[in-house]
Amino acid sequence: MRNLDLTPLYRATVGFDQIADLMDRALASDVGSQTYPPYNIEKTEDDGWRISIAVAGFSDADLSIEVNNRNLIVTGRKTDDDKGRKFLHRGIATRAFERRFHLADHVHVTGASHVDGMLHIDLIREVPEALKPRRIAIEKQAPTDADVVDAKAVN
Repeated sequence: MRNLDLTPLYRATVGFDQIADLMDRALASDVGSQTYPPYNIEKTEDDGWRISIAVAGFSDADLSIEVNNRNLIVTGRKTDDDKGRKFLHRGIATRAFERRFHLADHVHVTGASHVDGMLHIDLIREVPEALKPRRIAIEKQAPTDADVVDAKAVN
């Protein structure tokens, strides 16, 4: 694990806090905790994505999806219904997990579904009209009498 101090970056830049925070999160993430549960991120349209998380063994009641301050937090807490059961081999991991995804500006969760052991979370970017680029028309004005120079006055 690397220890990298980004404090000089914070002191020397103004307005780039999001980039520094992103680098901080990427460098501070624990690799061991990021392998369970496995997930896919796919692009479904120009401004749309789907996160699919493998949650075999979890019911809808065991899963929670929350968006808080541009962070998508998916948690799974399995209720202990295995009392009295005796396993010879237990290969399906149903341990508790918390998976976090940092969302970009104007990205919103549009829905979630739990089908065949997969939790699908649909996202879309909705940029407000005020922030979209727009073309400004240049108007042509007809010349006025003040703009016309009399030929006799010039010669």
